[in-house]
Amino acid sequence: MPGVFSEHVLCVSREDIFPDGAWHGFVDQGLDRAQDVIRHRSFFMPRAEVEEDPRYQQIIPYVVFRHGERYLLTRRLKASGEKRLHQQYSLGVGGHINPGDLENGDPIDDGMRREWAEEVEYQGHFQARLLGLINDDSAPVSKVHLGLVFLVDGDRPEIAIRETDKLEGELLALPDMRIFYLGMESWSQIVYDHLLTSR
Repeated sequence: MPGVFSEHVLCVSREDIFPDGAWHGFVDQGLDRAQDVIRHRSFFMPRAEVEEDPRYQQIIPYVVFRHGERYLLTRRLKASGEKRLHQQYSLGVGGHINPGDLENGDPIDDGMRREWAEEVEYQGHFQARLLGLINDDSAPVSKVHLGLVFLVDGDRPEIAIRETDKLEGELLALPDMRIFYLGMESWSQIVYDHLLTSR
């Protein structure tokens, strides 16, 4: 994976994705419009130039895995590349979309599938559906990113973390996950709240 100073990431302008002003939290309305903006008005920029520039939203597919009533909860270890998120728990697996993700024609779907395959090993049926979008201006990391939250309902529970020096994970039911809530990154808290209220 390229370093932060050489990596190019998919972005949209904040004005394009938030024409009526930015909202905060999780939304499940207007998803078709948002995807249309991302597919037709996005562009790649050096990550180093946009990492602290809120005029741009870096697009992050964020995949939540569920088997039955249990969800994959991971924890970022010290070897994780994003130092600002070390030791935090995450309900989603995801990352930036890069130029190579355009090879099959759809940056959203292809980027999501590539990031998933990089992070976890899963031999079961894979079908992801878009649950909603996350915007969170409360922290430096999340302020410059827009999350596309996908849900994968797995048909088997066997799932493994690929880079065990960077991540560890286990399947937990939402009530059992509650004790880790304060240690979750902000996006995961937002997703957790949504999953809890939509059951």
